[in-house]
Amino acid sequence: MIFFLTFFFLILYVGIIVFYKTSWTKIPLHNYIKINDASNLPFISIIIAARNEEKNIGACIQSILRQTYPLDKFEVIIVNDHSTDNTTNVVLSFKQGNIRLINLEDFTEKKVLNSYKKKSIETALQFAKGELIVTTDADCIAPEKWLETLAAFYKDKSPVFVALPVAFKNASEQDSFLQRFFINFQSLDFMMLQGITGASVYKKFHAMCNGANLAYQKKVFYEVNGFEGIDAIASGDDMLLMHKIQNRYSEKIMFLKSENVIVETAPAETFKDFIHQRIRWASKADQYTDKKITAVLVLVYLFNVWIFILSICSFFSLKIFYYFLISLAIKIIVEWIFLYPVAKFFDKQKLLWWFIPSQPFHIIYTMVAGFLGKFGTYEWKERRVK
Repeated sequence: MIFFLTFFFLILYVGIIVFYKTSWTKIPLHNYIKINDASNLPFISIIIAARNEEKNIGACIQSILRQTYPLDKFEVIIVNDHSTDNTTNVVLSFKQGNIRLINLEDFTEKKVLNSYKKKSIETALQFAKGELIVTTDADCIAPEKWLETLAAFYKDKSPVFVALPVAFKNASEQDSFLQRFFINFQSLDFMMLQGITGASVYKKFHAMCNGANLAYQKKVFYEVNGFEGIDAIASGDDMLLMHKIQNRYSEKIMFLKSENVIVETAPAETFKDFIHQRIRWASKADQYTDKKITAVLVLVYLFNVWIFILSICSFFSLKIFYYFLISLAIKIIVEWIFLYPVAKFFDKQKLLWWFIPSQPFHIIYTMVAGFLGKFGTYEWKERRVK
């Protein structure tokens, strides 16, 4: 029985990772094309929901203002989500005419919501002038050719929804060894998810994205009735919306693979923040209408649980110990083969030295986050969410 289950999980897991690796390498790189004729460019509305982001929002806005895209062709709408710090004043210190601040409390009338971020985006869309909506987060830094590359891709391919790559910021030399390990562990795990995102969207296998860097047509948002039907779910302003749009425009959902559009975001600062983030991501798994992604998540969860069970049982049986070693070795090898081209795209090959030491922590956190995502609660922006 143990041999059968081990063989069963290995075949399925190796098969899905090989599929992702093959698919990722087939995604064509979108080369940068400088746009000389600005008359036919789409107007872009960038929406940022911010809550207590005084330390980050200034750098985020500055990175957007450095865009090579014409200033009169985009706007930035920051929605202040009941911040209790200096976020509002930081935003107001920018005097550019294409930056707008909205206070969410002016539109919620003291209502208690379960998804303040969805409400923030929904409110901003009422004022957005762009045909193309781009969402990012207040702790993100955008590269200079971000909007110009996206606009060229949009004009060339005519997508209705675009998933774009996101990377965690690198650890600094001033960080301690444990801090660097923690940041690099998160970066490796997140790169794996980004590789799966690109591969699955490109192959139309299932739909994934990250709200720190995505774009969609404003008219399509309203065509699918926006967040209606998913507004009671705390997270999912990205993937749950993507799935609604996918149901109507399955062939127009695309992934933009270009170094020019990689947005950098901050990793979790503490282990508690990290676990709560991953619980939040896992909590919406049973809400996906695209059941293929649910099946993949269940497979990944059960495979990691099975490896953990084998590791415990190894203390009582040498034969089971061999099964454990073989399973762990195959997991490491197949994931590394997949991760290498993804890390190369993000220019983070050096992080692969941390890959093997990260494995025990990856297995344990996958089990914990997966379980608590279904049965636990988490904190998000200083709010307790069920």
